[in-house]
Amino acid sequence: MSELRHFEVSGRKVAYRLREGALPTIVFLPGYASDMEGAKALAIDAFAEDRGLGMLRLDYSGTGSSGGTFEDGTLALWLEDALAAIDRLAEGPIVLIGSSMGGWIAFHLALLRPERVRSLVGIAAAPDFTDWGFPEHLKERLAAGETLRRESPHGGEQVTTAGFWSSGQELLLLADEIAIDCPVRLVHGEADPDVPLAVAFQAMGALRSADVQLLVLKGGGHRLSEPREIGTILRTVAGLLEP
Repeated sequence: MSELRHFEVSGRKVAYRLREGALPTIVFLPGYASDMEGAKALAIDAFAEDRGLGMLRLDYSGTGSSGGTFEDGTLALWLEDALAAIDRLAEGPIVLIGSSMGGWIAFHLALLRPERVRSLVGIAAAPDFTDWGFPEHLKERLAAGETLRRESPHGGEQVTTAGFWSSGQELLLLADEIAIDCPVRLVHGEADPDVPLAVAFQAMGALRSADVQLLVLKGGGHRLSEPREIGTILRTVAGLLEP
């Protein structure tokens, strides 16, 4: 496993693991309240190692091995963390792989660095979830400055701060064309209880690229961490790496 290291972004200590290798470098972006040591991230890292490719993983500030407090995090700050990571740590072309919220961040990175992003994979990508993921009465509470604490369907407590929610509302993408032109693959579970399949279809329609495919996994949930699901993800990545 590549060495755990840190760098600073605007005073925030961000943890990362960088595997040196051939280009393009694969960049994995975790989901909300997740980290770079999950099953999908490790499987993709092993895939990169087997093929001699560079691989960059990171934990957003306040998550995983990074410094800071989770509740201080916002989508804009975590996007800044990810942008600094690819600018400082990865040279040349990159392939972005974003899980859930990481897919939303990957879209923004592709918009900010179009000359570097060769292709993009969204795994249960959740663009705009601060908008469609909350009923109006909860949006009103968040807009009033309240922090929501709800039971997570995956166990534990799910915390959403007013700062994160308002930041997400300022970075919405789905209402307009998403000016990404590289190949995009969206891998989504048919039975995802957290990100409705309709969101994946909406994202596919909004993306400007003519090379967009949506792979729907029968019976798949949100995490897509079962061996057969990870196998589909790895085959998808391999297909994008073919000449």
